[in-house]
Amino acid sequence: MANLKDIKNRISSVQSTKKITRAMKMVAAAKVKKAENTVKASRPFTNELTIVFKKLLSSVGTYTSETLKIKAAVDNYPKLLQVRPISSAGLLVITSNKGLAGAYNANVIRETIAKVKEYNDQGIKCILFIIGQKGIGPLTKRTKNLNCEIVKTYLTAASEPSPEIARTIIEDIAEYYVSEKIDKIEIITTRFKNMMTYRVENWEVLPLQGINDSYDRLHDNVFESMMIFEPDMHHILQKVVPMFIINIVYQALLEAQASELASRMTAMSAATNNAEKMLKTLSVEYNKTRQFAITQEIIEVVSGANAQQA
Repeated sequence: MANLKDIKNRISSVQSTKKITRAMKMVAAAKVKKAENTVKASRPFTNELTIVFKKLLSSVGTYTSETLKIKAAVDNYPKLLQVRPISSAGLLVITSNKGLAGAYNANVIRETIAKVKEYNDQGIKCILFIIGQKGIGPLTKRTKNLNCEIVKTYLTAASEPSPEIARTIIEDIAEYYVSEKIDKIEIITTRFKNMMTYRVENWEVLPLQGINDSYDRLHDNVFESMMIFEPDMHHILQKVVPMFIINIVYQALLEAQASELASRMTAMSAATNNAEKMLKTLSVEYNKTRQFAITQEIIEVVSGANAQQA
């Protein structure tokens, strides 16, 4: 049986841990509500932008860059719309900068490894763009023996998502796509559902013609094929295409942040409850041990008194 000092030390340690987990739960709960509101407010814009973008694509016949001033790869929309045979695929993986978020990062990493192996089985190399500190180490280690390369990492984007950061990420990705270092790009992120639930998803980003219908499944109407463009369709697409793909990444960052905070709140709530249960168990053990020690002392005193009388 453990002695009283050891049990008291364990009780003190669990109490300290409980204070930390409770504080982290409260912080995550305060942040996740704001993140949830941001995600829900941004989804309608993303839905409508997707619809407008598909209407534009359905109205444009041939893509050309002859009349365009292209300063960066992200402005070269004809190249971004180009579909070609896939020899290498890019994966934008969104993890968090902090741990203690339950299985959040592990689920994203597991999905990423499965996707890399799936592409490798098809003879396709994978290029990774990693967002978040918690994804860098595990993915570096677990992709060592796979046909995979980590080329870019982003830390700020995981904790402070913004359109500006999303644009920086897309500029890097577009550079790789336009230079034909990758032939496809997907985002591995999490879709926030509610405070208790999220799911890991793959979003196709490039080529744009192959993009999935994650956000407009309710809008299966036939798009109008006749539209009037001013000044012309190529200059309009040059503005809309970057806006569209930047918004996809920004939406993915928002969804991931809300999912991470919800997962952390749930994990810290469970940890706090477990600490309370452990404290009750340790208190019972402490009282039993203390009672045993007192009884043992009484027996020793009585035995000593009897020995003196004898």
